[in-house]
Amino acid sequence: MRALQAIVSLALLFLPLWAVAEPGVPAFTVETDAAGNQDYTLTIQILLLMTGLTLLPAALIAMTSFLRIIVVLALLRQALGTMQTPSSQVLIGLALFLTLFIMSPVLDKIYDTAVSPYLEEQLPFKEAVELGSVPIHQFMIQQTRADDLGMFAEMADIQLTDPESVPFKVLIPAYMTSELKTAFQIGFLIFIPFLIIDLVVATLLMSMGMMMLSPMIISLPFKIMLFVLIDGWALIMGTLANSFVVSGGSI
Repeated sequence: MRALQAIVSLALLFLPLWAVAEPGVPAFTVETDAAGNQDYTLTIQILLLMTGLTLLPAALIAMTSFLRIIVVLALLRQALGTMQTPSSQVLIGLALFLTLFIMSPVLDKIYDTAVSPYLEEQLPFKEAVELGSVPIHQFMIQQTRADDLGMFAEMADIQLTDPESVPFKVLIPAYMTSELKTAFQIGFLIFIPFLIIDLVVATLLMSMGMMMLSPMIISLPFKIMLFVLIDGWALIMGTLANSFVVSGGSI
């Protein structure tokens, strides 16, 4: 079904491009300026832009800080034992805005080096894309473990000479693997105090002979109280933000 929707969407996208093309003029061409530099026509640029918009959700998960944040928040909800509170919509909203806060230095660099010059017609489209990929490439390299990067480079049979030469086809899976490792490490540390409370409550109930009473019902108020007393949300958000390194330093 999703494949069919993608095909239909592409067909609908191509229709207006064919319709506006003048007779005898190909819709998809590469222009060459007086200096010999080649650039895509506006038709191809619009096509690439619309295609890129469909890939934004995947890029948000695979190339930003969103993955680590949402995994940690989901593990925090499990550790608290509050079931669906906060709801998934609330967690996704928190992760999105924290991602925007963490990625803002990278987004500013992309805008200053690629988007703004392209909008002012100082850069061709292809060069703008190449310059815009540099900040996000540097961000991902800084967060990726060397062993994960080496593993995927070995599977792709690529020799890594310097960090700037790592292709995205190797960097993206290595980055996601490193992010999942980091997220689970943070989640493990979050689980420990709440697990201790669960063990203490379960031991007390067993010693009192109240085996039919669920320890989760008794421990939940204590876990919530502990989380509120230590200002848990501020600690979690601050820890997540400081766990990312951008341009040689923490956020």
